Amino acid sequence: MPKRTDIHKILVIGSGPIVIGQAAEFDYAGTQACLALREEGYEVVLANSNPATIMTDTSVADKVYMEPLTAEYVARIIRYERPDAIVPGIGGQTGLNLAVELQKLGVLAECRVEVLGTSVESIELAEDREKFKELCESLGEPVLPSETAETLEGCIEAAARIGYPVVLRPAFTLGGTGGGFADDEAELRELAKHALAVSPVHQVLVEKSIRGYKEIEYEVMRDAADTAIAVCNMENIDPVGIHTGDSIVVAPSQTLTNREYQMLRDSALKIIRALGVEGGCNVQFALDPESFQYFLIEVNPRVSRSSALASKATGYPIARVSAKIAAGLRLDEIMLANTPASFEPTLDYVVTKMPRFAFDKFAGASNKLGTQMKATGEVMAVGRTIEESLLKAVRSLEIGAYHLYLPKFHHMPIDELLDYIKDGTDDRIFALAQLMWLGVDYNRLCNITGIDMLFLDKIHNIVELEREIKDAPITRENLLRAKRMGFSDRHLAHLWKCSEQDVYEKRREFGVFPVYKMIDTCASEFESYVPYFYSTYEEENESVVSDRPKVIVLGAGPIRIGQGVEFDYSTVHAVKTIRDHGYEAIIINNNPETVSTDYTTSDKLYFEPLTVEDVMNVIELEKPLGVIATLGGQTAINLAQPLMERGVKLIGTDCEAIERAENRDSFEKLLLAEGIPQPEGRAVTSVDAGAEAAGQIGYPVLVRPSFVLGGRAMQIVADETSLRYYLENAVRIDEKQPVLVDRYISGRECEVDAVCDGVNVFVPGIMEHVERTGVHSGDSISVYPPYNLSDKVRETILDYTRRLGLAIGIVGLYNIQFIVDKHDDVYIIEVNPRSSRTVPFISKATGWSLADIGTLAMLGVSLPEQGITELCPADRERFYVKAPAFSFSKLSGLDAYLSPEMKSTGEAIGSDKTINRALYKALQASGMRVANSGTVFVTIADCDKEEALPLIRRFYDLGFNIEATEGTARFLKSHGIRTRVRRKISEGSEEILDSIRRGYVSYVINTRDVSSTSSHSDGYEIRRCAVENNVSIFTSLDTVRVLLDVLEEITISISTID
Repeated sequence: MPKRTDIHKILVIGSGPIVIGQAAEFDYAGTQACLALREEGYEVVLANSNPATIMTDTSVADKVYMEPLTAEYVARIIRYERPDAIVPGIGGQTGLNLAVELQKLGVLAECRVEVLGTSVESIELAEDREKFKELCESLGEPVLPSETAETLEGCIEAAARIGYPVVLRPAFTLGGTGGGFADDEAELRELAKHALAVSPVHQVLVEKSIRGYKEIEYEVMRDAADTAIAVCNMENIDPVGIHTGDSIVVAPSQTLTNREYQMLRDSALKIIRALGVEGGCNVQFALDPESFQYFLIEVNPRVSRSSALASKATGYPIARVSAKIAAGLRLDEIMLANTPASFEPTLDYVVTKMPRFAFDKFAGASNKLGTQMKATGEVMAVGRTIEESLLKAVRSLEIGAYHLYLPKFHHMPIDELLDYIKDGTDDRIFALAQLMWLGVDYNRLCNITGIDMLFLDKIHNIVELEREIKDAPITRENLLRAKRMGFSDRHLAHLWKCSEQDVYEKRREFGVFPVYKMIDTCASEFESYVPYFYSTYEEENESVVSDRPKVIVLGAGPIRIGQGVEFDYSTVHAVKTIRDHGYEAIIINNNPETVSTDYTTSDKLYFEPLTVEDVMNVIELEKPLGVIATLGGQTAINLAQPLMERGVKLIGTDCEAIERAENRDSFEKLLLAEGIPQPEGRAVTSVDAGAEAAGQIGYPVLVRPSFVLGGRAMQIVADETSLRYYLENAVRIDEKQPVLVDRYISGRECEVDAVCDGVNVFVPGIMEHVERTGVHSGDSISVYPPYNLSDKVRETILDYTRRLGLAIGIVGLYNIQFIVDKHDDVYIIEVNPRSSRTVPFISKATGWSLADIGTLAMLGVSLPEQGITELCPADRERFYVKAPAFSFSKLSGLDAYLSPEMKSTGEAIGSDKTINRALYKALQASGMRVANSGTVFVTIADCDKEEALPLIRRFYDLGFNIEATEGTARFLKSHGIRTRVRRKISEGSEEILDSIRRGYVSYVINTRDVSSTSSHSDGYEIRRCAVENNVSIFTSLDTVRVLLDVLEEITISISTID
């Protein structure tokens, strides 16, 4: 079928803010799809509310609407733009659910909008558990015994008929939200309540548990002419029972026989044909390791989270091909690098995906893994063997591990280790390696974990080689054996008791360096050159080094809290600017979810760990003019010093400048010389020194480790007891790792992103935070232009920004955070000498592409030469609000109380002519339920009661019912606010929790005293219950104030006739 010529304008729905289960993979897919449709000559309109991604750049689509992804807003976009068609299968579950909702509302039929690709009927057939089960049975495909239920009693009865153990899967949810295993009725009751609550249609599938089976995934593709292929098949190292997003995954599958591979492939293709899917589709299977019995777990009739991994693993661009199929093209009409898209990719290497978790930030959250996804990001590594690929993935994670070894397991007794590996955890593979090191038979480990013997054998190979070479001499043969298995120089240095540099020098002496192999779709069977490479220790090098001047840009690695897709945005912009300026742009990165690791983005892509060794290997081959290390967050910045020590030229801000900004003593001296104030503080290296410093500074103080990203382990403490507890328990403190103790100033927080060219400074605009100091900047609502700053404060902020950029020696991007106290005095919190999280937001809000401007400055093009002659342009006459998006429901044990430690996983934008409307949109876009009626539950710390009173009165005047704990209720009643009293949980009452669970509580407002350190208080239980029941929580009164401004604007008032 030829390309459709009867349609001209296509609406693409994005996936919204990043949450656990729906991350940057969908931005990568959406970007690919938009560009592919424009390539075919269509006008593309994009709806997405995520400002952090390259997808919402005006260069990606013809028109970009950064509006909330709700049926109301998308329907308005449709009515205004009048597209001929809509593509829903690119925006994850969000896009799919919206398309179904718009169809049911009749909007698509009324506006004559056609759904391209997979039809709504097919989507519903795959998503509705009962309909899908009936389809599979009619095809003779095995599905698990299961029943749908819509009540708790229904779940109990279904489980009794099926037989325990069972697994619960809520309908129409993302990343396994609300699902889990139940071994008996007591476990089922607890799980079913939550599962029914989180399903938007209050429907849950109760199915027979097959925990322990192998989990296999197929990414398949079909066009309208019924040509169907398997793009990639992947195997989870963990058996069924751990969400595939949290499992270590290898591609292609390693333990299947040819019969098993073909059997599952045939099944996947039969399913995609029966569903009538047009485009990419993900099919998940459970395979009995003892027989040929298999079950279909689920089908995603859209580009899935695994599609990004499969695309990067094979070089086959699934989202791009899906978009072209949606436009009517056949697979054999779509050309890839060297074959038509109808060719099934062939791999002559092994790909390993490892998930990245946030447990290092959230000590309170359980690290046990189950059917609900918890990973915030992932890394991918490529090697010739499973061992090489696995070890490269381990050192890509940035968790302090450079091998299958973690110090926490080193002294753990065998019995404890055996007990630890019974449950899937984020670090189980390290415990398995330690058990093998201690000589435990891996047949026993297979019985405990259900992990296939082949994978355990590969871990055993790594451990045995380690044992062999530990006391062996450093010979060329030993070095080569270790490097071929993926050992890092750092771990070899540990084994051979020498320095990493010594190992590097030995490699140089023996000529032991990697070669780079090409990733293409056909295992090099056809003549081609795809500039996409991985390293391995073999003979033939496939990376052709040109004689053009080159610049290497270091990526940001895996997405985690504090370092998200915003850094990829800057990387992609920089690469485009570098290429436009006549240089060859090379990216080194290891994140399969992002646009920067699409090989069409740069001139060359190296999919490698971001360690000094792996980066230096590329530099040795390519010999670039220099390296840019200020765009990849703290990951890249941390590589700057060791690269410089090895003679590498840094382009842009150099190590001396980075040191001046990040070293406490250097920075304080610089501020003193410039006469710029900062909160009084000290760097301390012992508990007693910390207590002495805090006593002199005066409580409350802000304490944090030096050199952190995302406010990790940052806390406000109110007295010496709390301070000593923090220093003894929350952080490691010694001479090498000082802890910063600062005076805590309560005030408004502001920040700027700026560019310095060494002589001139440019600030596109100032952002003001809604929440006062004490809430991490990444978790606060940010507003541009500032709505509450005097001219004097603005001038001071701009003056400090200009002076600091020049004094530090910044060349390129930098970010500064300020506190403005009640006297309008401005203090510096910190300077980040690199691209920041807010660069995409401020670029889109102001219209100044800061990453491009900063990159040109790094390349030596001054700001006046770029046409920029003023320090700061006039503010726009429109408000832009950035609101955080959280994933609290995914991480059990994580407290939803906002603090100086960052907890948000993503962000959304709202913009409008008035600040309240912009705030309303941003709150909606971030996933908050903005209700203008219902009940507000209030429990307020004594120190906040006076400030909270007028806010609660405003809720009361809007018609909200007020419920509160006894102390708060007594205070509110004494001021004329009718309040229902709810007894405390610590008194043995469930009243508060029942109120929240019944569904009529719209908001929970909970503040606590600064001196409160209890992690499992009544407040914690209330916040956890609110999260589990999708009730909006506010722990800052500043956020409550802006919410009320919004509610008063959107609520129609009523009055009597006077």
